[in-house]
Amino acid sequence: MKKVSILLSLIVVLSMMLSACAPAAAPTPEKVVETKVVEVEKIVEKQVTVEAPAEKKPITICFAFQDLETEFWVAGHKAITETLASKGIKVIEYNGNEDANRQLEQVKDCIAQKVDGIIIIPQDGESAVTIVGEANKAGIPIAVFNRPPSNKSNPAIVVVANNEKIAEAAVDHMAQEAKKLGRKVTPLIMVGDLGDPNAVGRRKGFFNVIEKYPDLFNKPIEVPTKWDAAVAQAGLENAMQANPEVDFLFTSSDFMFPLIQGVLEQRGKWKPIGEPDHVIMGGLDGDVTACRLLKEKMIDATGVQDLYFEAEAVMNALLQSIALGEKTPENWIDDPGFALTQANINEREMDMWGCKLLAEKNK
Repeated sequence: MKKVSILLSLIVVLSMMLSACAPAAAPTPEKVVETKVVEVEKIVEKQVTVEAPAEKKPITICFAFQDLETEFWVAGHKAITETLASKGIKVIEYNGNEDANRQLEQVKDCIAQKVDGIIIIPQDGESAVTIVGEANKAGIPIAVFNRPPSNKSNPAIVVVANNEKIAEAAVDHMAQEAKKLGRKVTPLIMVGDLGDPNAVGRRKGFFNVIEKYPDLFNKPIEVPTKWDAAVAQAGLENAMQANPEVDFLFTSSDFMFPLIQGVLEQRGKWKPIGEPDHVIMGGLDGDVTACRLLKEKMIDATGVQDLYFEAEAVMNALLQSIALGEKTPENWIDDPGFALTQANINEREMDMWGCKLLAEKNK
């Protein structure tokens, strides 16, 4: 009996030892699921607490223009500002009021505000060079609309009409009409401000045609205008008084047609095409007045700048440079333009910006 008791005690002790040495039991499936849920919750919590990236600062463009005297500049200003605004771009506008020094200070103010880009319509080619240089030093991309710098010493985005070729196309059509008269004609050109490369190109295009047909033209008469209506009117009155035989007239800008009408009417020379005293006339820009006078057969041709192409091109090029981080981009964009004449007005009327505006006004 004693032996049996001892044997039982040994068995109990051995069982306890084996239990202590056995591996721990695996957790139940419920506990596994619970552990995973906790871990997922921790992950989700970490994801929620990650900070969202900061919103991008909106692009700010400085638009400095020399004035809004003519329909061309008004339409160009409207096309640029409205398009930029539609893209969510902030526009800071400055009107230099035809003062080059004032415009330079305005652009310097834009630079101090750390704008992303600058668009300018400069007072003249020389001031454009200076302003572009200031933007270059500040590392701010700059675009010049329609009135180019007088030289390429400082890099910029420049969109400009090929004034020489456009003027040449308009004046050549006028020359073809003059040939029908069977005699020599006396040409007069109203010259723009020769500090503006646009005026230089237009004058050159005019004289290219004069030199092309030496047997058609008498000595040309030049009337300086400085792009000023009062100066232009006084100069034309003096020229017509001294040279009443003038019968071929080219204006370097369509905005002078109303004052030309006033001067010619006083002399009985504001006559439609086909009448004996009609002065063969043409201009350059493509504004509303020129379109109306073409349709009324009072003028023979006008050179057209593609304003909407120019505005779109200058904006796209500048915004692309900003996106690429370019500080001093250089890109000269040419607007070939065309001449709207009595020969092609039925086909190309709506290609001219002035005719589009005239159609809108007449709706």
